[in-house]
Amino acid sequence: MSIVRYNQRPTELALHDEIRQMFDRFFGEHDSDASAVVTSQWVPRVDIKEEAERFVLYADLPGIDPQDIEVQMDKGILSIKGERKSESKTETEHFSRVERHYGMFHRRFALPDSADPDGIVATGRNGVLEIVIPKRPESTPRRIQVGVQTAH
Repeated sequence: MSIVRYNQRPTELALHDEIRQMFDRFFGEHDSDASAVVTSQWVPRVDIKEEAERFVLYADLPGIDPQDIEVQMDKGILSIKGERKSESKTETEHFSRVERHYGMFHRRFALPDSADPDGIVATGRNGVLEIVIPKRPESTPRRIQVGVQTAH
């Protein structure tokens, strides 16, 4: 087996991802949810599933303790943030390849009006954060009786 030198550094990968996202937004590529806002050193991948009575968001966060993940809901925006710390013990360690991203992450998602922010539940297991967002019950139209006002 031969070892092949890999030259792309994590900062180059981050810059590449940022440029790709910028072009996607500019040219209207819709590979990602347009409501998602990303501000971080790396971007955890998410899947969002809509079911009849709820939305379920799955975020890949391997290597992060669920207790170190912060999930907040404010004014219709669901926010997920945390940090993946480097496993390097010293600055002098030399890796022949570094592909995993480290550092802070912060993702925000605008929730639809049908989401019920009071019932959100988040759990983490096996490197996956699962956020369950229940839907509000659909309102049913009701008839309002119009009263007759007598003239005086």
